[in-house]
Amino acid sequence: MTKSTGRAAGKRVLVTGAARGMGRSHAVRLAEEGADLILVDICESLPEVEYPLATREELDETARLVEQHGRRAVSHVVDVRDAAALAAAVDDGVERLGGLDAAVSNAGVLTVGAWDATTPEQWRTVLDVNLIGTWNTCAAALPHLVTHGGSLVNISSVAGLKGTPLHLPYTAAKHGVVGLSRALANELAAVSVRVNTVHPTGVETGMRPESLHQVLGEGRPDLVPIFLNALPVVMVEAIDISNAVLYLVSDESRYVTGTELKVDAGVTIR
Repeated sequence: MTKSTGRAAGKRVLVTGAARGMGRSHAVRLAEEGADLILVDICESLPEVEYPLATREELDETARLVEQHGRRAVSHVVDVRDAAALAAAVDDGVERLGGLDAAVSNAGVLTVGAWDATTPEQWRTVLDVNLIGTWNTCAAALPHLVTHGGSLVNISSVAGLKGTPLHLPYTAAKHGVVGLSRALANELAAVSVRVNTVHPTGVETGMRPESLHQVLGEGRPDLVPIFLNALPVVMVEAIDISNAVLYLVSDESRYVTGTELKVDAGVTIR
């Protein structure tokens, strides 16, 4: 391990959904700036989700990329819906890294369908992963943060700020993440734990349900403007979100809490 320098120098950070996409990007960006990582991912697909989820090989690759920057990586295959398993994985990572300074709750899934085509199973899966999984991540991290302070960064979405249609469970869950984070920010301010949310517009990752384009284009073209960014870009890159995460993990944001940080290319002002 090389000497830690950078904007996250010496910090130990948990990242969920770390095997690919935004999670990998967050982990690598933090490692570039001196952080050691606890990496968590389910590494298996779910029947209610139409696109494939990440693999163990992809999680191992994220760890390799972190280590390539001279930082330590502890990896665990864990479903964030399993609170006990997640807490055990975090405890192990904390023991091996010597502490914890921040957690990035990034794991999430997306289903697509009109209100009358969305199944109870899809509702349960999306809320359990995106909302309960975020809470489980916070709950696993907090015992290691309340004694010395730290940062919780919960990845929401523009769907957590506006009523994006055709993925109702996702929109409901991401709004829930905002409420959870605001409440935690109030409750934890006295022990110097900061809690903030990040709200991306569309990002080029593996979370890509192709049916959304069909449902929009063929079924509800009138809803297309809701998804259009103000800036002339269709999607942003994962690194754009990771830079926001880095800011909220770093001491540059030491007095920032209860904030909804938008990286949305202006889609929420439309």
